[in-house]
Amino acid sequence: MREQYRAEGIAETDLATTPVEQFARWFKQAATEAHLFEPNAMVVSTADARGRPSSRTVLLKQFDEQGFVFFTNYDSRKARDLAENPYVCLLFPWHPMARQVIVTGLARRTGRDETAAYFRTRPHGSQLGAWASAQSSVIASREQVDTAYADLAARYPEGEQVPVPPHWGGFRVAPETVEFWQGRENRLHDRLRYVAEADGTWRVERLSP
Repeated sequence: MREQYRAEGIAETDLATTPVEQFARWFKQAATEAHLFEPNAMVVSTADARGRPSSRTVLLKQFDEQGFVFFTNYDSRKARDLAENPYVCLLFPWHPMARQVIVTGLARRTGRDETAAYFRTRPHGSQLGAWASAQSSVIASREQVDTAYADLAARYPEGEQVPVPPHWGGFRVAPETVEFWQGRENRLHDRLRYVAEADGTWRVERLSP
C-alpha cells in the first residue's frame, strides 16, 4: 500500500508573502482544479489540561489573516479541551493532490455577533440540530436525539426563525506556524513552514522530509 508521489514540488520562491495567502492558493486548487470532496474538511486536534489528546474532523467555515474559523457546541469535548488548553492543530489532508497543510496556533471564541451571522446562513435543519444535540454527551439511544429534533421542528417550522443557541459558537485559530507539505518521489517530500515573528512578519523555513 504505497504510492509514488509527484516529481514536481514547491520551492521557497513559489510561496506567497503570508501563509493565509498561500493557503488560499492551495485551497482554490483543491476546490476548483482537483475538485476534492469537502476540501474544507480538517482534522482538529486538541489536548486537555493533562495533555490527553483527541482529534475529529470539522469543516472550516472561514479564513482570513486573523485565522481559521470553525463552529461547534461549546459543551463538546473539543470546546472543553480548548477552554483548558487553547493550543490547537489543524490538518488539511488533501491526499489526491499529495498535499497537506498543518496549522498550529491559539484558539479563541468568536464574538456573538459573528456567531449569529453565521448561524443565520445554516440550513434550517442544521440550526435545529445545534439545539437537538448535546454534543459529546452520553445518550441512551438514537431515539433521544430524533425526538428532540422532532420537538424542535414542530416548535420552529420551516420559515420560523430559530434562536442562536447560547452554548454554540465559533473558534478562530490564530496561526503561529503553517506548514505546506508536498509529496515528492522517494519520500523526499517538500515541507515549507511559515513561522510567526514578533513583529507580525513571517519567517519561512524548510524542514527535512
